Amino acid sequence: MIYADLLLLAPLGLLPVLLYLVFLLYLDSYKLVSLREVLLVILAGAFCSLVAYFVNTELRHLLDLSLTAFSRYVAPATEDILKALVLVYLFRTHRIGFLIDGAILGFAVGAGFALAENLFYLSMDSDLNFAVWLVRGFGTAIMHGAVTAIFAMVTQALTERNMKSNPLLYLPGLVLSISLHSVYNHFPFHPITMTLAVMVIVPPVVYFIFRLSAARVHRWLELDFDADALLLQQINSAEFSHSRIGRFLGDLRQAFAGPVVVDMLCYLRLYTELAMRAKGLLMMREAGFDVPVGERTRDKFQELQYLERSIGKTGILAMRPFLHMERKDLWQLNVLGK
Repeated sequence: MIYADLLLLAPLGLLPVLLYLVFLLYLDSYKLVSLREVLLVILAGAFCSLVAYFVNTELRHLLDLSLTAFSRYVAPATEDILKALVLVYLFRTHRIGFLIDGAILGFAVGAGFALAENLFYLSMDSDLNFAVWLVRGFGTAIMHGAVTAIFAMVTQALTERNMKSNPLLYLPGLVLSISLHSVYNHFPFHPITMTLAVMVIVPPVVYFIFRLSAARVHRWLELDFDADALLLQQINSAEFSHSRIGRFLGDLRQAFAGPVVVDMLCYLRLYTELAMRAKGLLMMREAGFDVPVGERTRDKFQELQYLERSIGKTGILAMRPFLHMERKDLWQLNVLGK
């Protein structure tokens, strides 16, 4: 009888959050996130759940709190901080460029956390009540994904124009996610009512955010593609030496050796070409065509990395006024480097 109950309740506790994640991937018309990335992030979220179990066990003994008080005031902080660390790594390595991929990867972290947590409770066989697993599957699991996605989206909105994110800019999203998690754990209404609220409110809100972000991605692609094309035209023109960029590179000869300045020009041209290639790739995906990156483009990407090492950090900083060097612009090169 127990095994029959497990076969019934396991899908109830595990499938809803996975189906919701599939729904988010379906909304991603630009294919900003690969399936491989999602799976790796789910595993990272599951690992966070394992770490949280040991951390929370020690903290509960240390603080000597009741299970109710601990789940309301301490567990949300430890769990959301651990999940946020995965996303901080993704932000710092330029894996997130827009609200869309931030929401998907954030929800994937929370989904991995919830899956590992529910698998643990299922293995305990401690409570095979249908209502409990309805709440855990459709309420708690989706809550974990939603609050982590909120952290990712808030952080993306605050840091998208920064090359290196100020750690303080992670705090608003983290405080918001912890607060929402804590409110949910207070169960101000009946657990079934809370679960229904999550099911009714979260999907349309996320859909609206996705549509808004997709429109912003479209505008960014159009404007930056034209700007990149104009810059490339200037670089390749016979009048380049008399242009603002040409004069600037000429002035750099006083600070850098001649071969380094030549590498700077090559880097500027190649960077712009790859940026246009990445934007073109995303435009094709928006139109429904999944165009492969190709070996030639990958070779160019490797050449760019070689030039970056040759020029050095100081040289890259000197060129930054002419490179579109916001974090999402480095993210677009990541699209080609995958």
